[in-house]
Amino acid sequence: MAGSVHTVAVIGAGKIGELMLSGLLRSGWPVDRLLATARRSARAEELTARYGVRVVDNLTAVDEAEVLAVSVKPQDAATLLEEIGPKVPADKLVISLCAGLPTSFFNRRLPEGTPVVRVMTNTPALVDQAMTAISAGAHATGAHLALAEEMFKPLGSTVRVPESQQDAVTALSGSGPAYFYLLVEAMIDAGILLGLPRQVAHELIVQTAIGSAVMLRDSGEHPVKLREAVTSPAGTTISAVRELEKHGVRAALLAALEAARDRARELAAQAD
Repeated sequence: MAGSVHTVAVIGAGKIGELMLSGLLRSGWPVDRLLATARRSARAEELTARYGVRVVDNLTAVDEAEVLAVSVKPQDAATLLEEIGPKVPADKLVISLCAGLPTSFFNRRLPEGTPVVRVMTNTPALVDQAMTAISAGAHATGAHLALAEEMFKPLGSTVRVPESQQDAVTALSGSGPAYFYLLVEAMIDAGILLGLPRQVAHELIVQTAIGSAVMLRDSGEHPVKLREAVTSPAGTTISAVRELEKHGVRAALLAALEAARDRARELAAQAD
């Protein structure tokens, strides 16, 4: 693996940072090429016990790693960059996993010419089914993007997008798992209302969700066509779809994703 020559430091190894660490290890990235930082000593001990990675302070990570994956909360990014910014060599790759923060936020706080790649992944990385969107900052080259892809491909699928689309990505796939979990939760409750035991309702809906997702991925068909294949004239499905439309489910989803997109923009403004 070409990327094994790079030492990667996950700075701020919270939930998303841990996803990255565990995914890299599952893909065969050598543990001695991984570092992590954590604010609390208890968290540091937990990461070392769970993954065997060496947990260091931020400045040590900057000194020893060739790739810095910054995964702190957006509101903590400015403070972190005040600490490490002057110590980051301009040829070191910085990967931002901070939701909402543009690469320009980093460029203003790092040495001129530092390459920054913006990444938005999601929690299905835990089961190697993540969707990760990757964008180049002003000084990032094709080689930097290729390295970022190499690091995140073992976690699932990757796509390159212009950075101007990253807030939409955050709303759609970054937050996306929560929407599906909410839908599944509601459908399980509906199954219970209709008289099914909770475990049976759970099994029915989860497997239906998995099967539907695989069909969407593998069939190549438009979701409208797949939905129409289930929807018989005057049948049960069209009666349910009518109720969903009557209650504005489609409009609610559009509004929800716009709200998530707008919140991503607010986080960037507040961090600045």
